[in-house]
Amino acid sequence: MGSDLIGISRVDAVKGRMPACRKNLLPYEKERLGCQILKIRQSLIWPEFYLIMAREYRMRFTSARFVGSYPDHKQAPRLGLPEIAIGGRSNVGKSSLINSLVKRKKLAQISKTPGKTRLLIFFALSGQNGKEKLFLVDLPGYGYARVPESMRRSWRALVEGYIKASHNLKGFILLIDSRRGIEDEELRLVEYLLSLDKRICPVLTKSDKLKRSQGSEIVRKTTEILGQFGENVCYPILHSSKDGRGNGLIWRWMSERISDES
Repeated sequence: MGSDLIGISRVDAVKGRMPACRKNLLPYEKERLGCQILKIRQSLIWPEFYLIMAREYRMRFTSARFVGSYPDHKQAPRLGLPEIAIGGRSNVGKSSLINSLVKRKKLAQISKTPGKTRLLIFFALSGQNGKEKLFLVDLPGYGYARVPESMRRSWRALVEGYIKASHNLKGFILLIDSRRGIEDEELRLVEYLLSLDKRICPVLTKSDKLKRSQGSEIVRKTTEILGQFGENVCYPILHSSKDGRGNGLIWRWMSERISDES
């Protein structure tokens, strides 16, 4: 697969780990790696991060399995494994992203009816030694208008209850439809997660439906909007479940979150 954009810490840059890959960059990527780095640093969006190119990265695992669906966080597995939650608006592509990450077509069931997911859905990933090492948690979608307000409130209570109660939640992948961009509901969720000191990885889904210039523009806009929130929100990742674009960056971010706690 091709290269992706990722944030790298200043320590890594100083130690000389930045790959020499400028010759492979597209024009808009060269611009971002050039003058826009200075602009981003000067505006203090993420002063401790540089933008570089990174080859596809993937955590080492041998299998993924569906664990179960739970109407309450108190019924969820208590195995002490690190958890990465995946959330966003209904119909944003959560199931497609999970299937793309683990390279399984039907691990997470894709519903034709937006808003159907009403449970906490756990998937376990196993390492090369066969031991389970990570839970991916698919959260109920929000923002779907064709359900009663009482049901929407119950979904919100379910998600917030899980986020507050899970001591093993190491990060939150926030999915945003790249064609629509970030809106008030996503911003409220970001504020809530940060109030609990959670790390956030914004992922712009369905990027295969955009022209290259549109993809670059939505990344720029999302960066400007989320820049106010500081270092716990990483640089937005363009993703496509059709061709796996962005998977390597998401895996790397998850690996870093787990390493932070080890």
